[in-house]
Amino acid sequence: MMLHELITEPEQVVADLQATDRWATIDELMAVFVSTGRITDGDAEAVAGAVRKREESMSTGIGNGIGIPHAPSENVNRVQALLAIAHHDVDFEALDGEPVRIVVLFVVPQNQFQEHLNTLANIARVLGDEDTRRRLREATKSEAVLAIVRASAP
Repeated sequence: MMLHELITEPEQVVADLQATDRWATIDELMAVFVSTGRITDGDAEAVAGAVRKREESMSTGIGNGIGIPHAPSENVNRVQALLAIAHHDVDFEALDGEPVRIVVLFVVPQNQFQEHLNTLANIARVLGDEDTRRRLREATKSEAVLAIVRASAP
């Protein structure tokens, strides 16, 4: 899925992420999944555990200030995603050693390997554009972030 297909509503955007490291980021965004009804409270621990397990194997801080924590989970029946912007440095133990400011957390249904890879590649492609990253970092409202995401559609 493309980023503009994943992030379609302002409630999927955290325009002022408070977390300061990757673990707190996962916790903060999982709380948003639950509060918006995208993941049930009963499934949140299992989904967060899958994301943490993936993150423990290798940081999803891919460089250029981007973190893309992700995992498959049997606790979702369709791809779920959130986009967060931090206006401070977030320690993601990124591959380039730099802090993260833009985070996309997504979870795909178990056994949808190709969808998982396609989604990851599409997010990385959109966020690979420096102008898009700059505009996202400067955005302070969910609606503004959503407009940038929509404008990134091919």
